[in-house]
Amino acid sequence: MSVLVGLIVMLGMLVVLPLGLRLVGSPALHRIRRLWPLLAAPGAAALWLPRGGTAAALAAVYALGTLALALHAPARLLRTRSLAPAEIAVLTALAAPSVAGLALVAERGGHELFGFDLDILALTVPHFHFAGFAAALVAGLVCRAAAQRPAGRFAALSVPLGTLLVLAGYFVDDWAELAGAVVLTAGMWAVALLTWQDVRDDGQDRTTRTLLAVSAAVLVATMLLALSWALGEATGLPHPGLAWMAATHGLGNALGFALCAVLAWRRLDRPLDEENTA
Repeated sequence: MSVLVGLIVMLGMLVVLPLGLRLVGSPALHRIRRLWPLLAAPGAAALWLPRGGTAAALAAVYALGTLALALHAPARLLRTRSLAPAEIAVLTALAAPSVAGLALVAERGGHELFGFDLDILALTVPHFHFAGFAAALVAGLVCRAAAQRPAGRFAALSVPLGTLLVLAGYFVDDWAELAGAVVLTAGMWAVALLTWQDVRDDGQDRTTRTLLAVSAAVLVATMLLALSWALGEATGLPHPGLAWMAATHGLGNALGFALCAVLAWRRLDRPLDEENTA
């Protein structure tokens, strides 16, 4: 499982996140976009070293980059003074990777942060790259594209809320985590529905339409798996193990949803400019 999770995290660090940042239309992000490969490379290298001081130090470089990115969220809020649903989603996308960065430093250093074992910390890293960053960003993009649809506002609010509730569930209990999974799944399914109905259209080229279709279809299956896992953890019912979840839910969300979605939106070239999100 560690090899697969490492590859998924590398995809998030080196591909999905920098592509996604180009969909956040803010000139203030220009410098961190340019520096991102230099910040992400040490974090990626840390994934393949034995746990210890060297791996933690390299992970810390990446964590500092995610913290710098997170600081753009309050700065953006001060500029826009907007808490429109699409704006809440993009603020969440900017802040979420810092949770992954902190978990990565602790896991690579071999420290059980806040009492969480190393396996949970290792899985927190991809979760906050893909559910925290990619899903929130795409929810914001979909919300803006479907501005007249209540489902768009629901998606842009429920994806960040669901991600936050899942994080809170780590500290509370499995039932709280299940509640977060339900909210997050509802938001992701709304993203899938709107992508299929409102974002795809006949005027787009075949590649873009295919990427959008795949990203929407994959969410139906991967989020059903997330629900089954959270329900099983809370109730004791049979459910997939962590290794199986990484190979299905994790890989599907990384390749089928996040990568396809950000590639499609890059082709559509509709960044979330600050003046267009309110």
